[in-house]
Amino acid sequence: MYFVYDLGGTFIKYALMDRAGTVVMKDKFPTNVKNTEDLVAQMVEKFLPYKGDVKGIAVSCPGIVDTKTGIIYKGGSFPFMHEKNLAAMLTEACGVPAVIQNDAKSAALAELWLGVVKDVESAVVLTLGTGVGGAIIIDGKLRNGFNLMAGEVSYMLMDFNSKTLQGNVFGMTGSAVQLISKIATAKGLADKTDGKTCFQLIHDGDAEAVAIFDEYIYALASQIMSIQYMIDPEIIAIGGGISAQEIVTERLNLAVEEIKKVTPFHAASPQIVTCHFKNDANLYGALYNFFLQFE
Repeated sequence: MYFVYDLGGTFIKYALMDRAGTVVMKDKFPTNVKNTEDLVAQMVEKFLPYKGDVKGIAVSCPGIVDTKTGIIYKGGSFPFMHEKNLAAMLTEACGVPAVIQNDAKSAALAELWLGVVKDVESAVVLTLGTGVGGAIIIDGKLRNGFNLMAGEVSYMLMDFNSKTLQGNVFGMTGSAVQLISKIATAKGLADKTDGKTCFQLIHDGDAEAVAIFDEYIYALASQIMSIQYMIDPEIIAIGGGISAQEIVTERLNLAVEEIKKVTPFHAASPQIVTCHFKNDANLYGALYNFFLQFE
């Protein structure tokens, strides 16, 4: 058995999984840690009841991750983890090998192992969440890049102003969290994270909700076109919580065609598909990362 963690900004998920990826136990607790010591202590607390059955620990986490050393840089939702070796801390505290991987790359590894990228030579995986996670698969392998930043599409600039030298970043314009918040605010919803109600409004044809959703889709589709030109993958797979809504991938494919009609010189035809794994993608990918490094 293997103990797997997915460190998220809202919840920390953990699961006991076997070699085939079967989930034996799964749970989560709120992310309310403020320092490295508290984070490790809470992770170890969840692990200890299963220690005798566990061969290793696998972690998916935000930030730029050096999978060889176990060090995290720019920890995203966990800024206190910058330059900390989480893998070494867990190995020492738990007595079994531990590995870590970036969350978006974990999602891509899940798809590479058992999902839509399994038999694909090249792909880009985009996870729509608080920001936009990205990962690149070339020749059937995950690419990390020279500075461990391959696929970090959240930092790509949009609407750049040459006078102020500033612009929007794709991580904000492509943020599913921001999308839901905008719709919820426009419709006066008390819960600004109520994605279920927001997508029901979209499906019902509510004018305000549809307008905000269309703006989001076109911005996302334009960046997907750029990614297609740069990498030319066989498929671009969309993951993250909102990917469970079929209308997201459907509208993205339609938006690409609409963009091409308006600008006929476009030659790219990205094949946009939905990831197989949804909210549990990072758990499966983190486990597969363990197998790649140790087995």
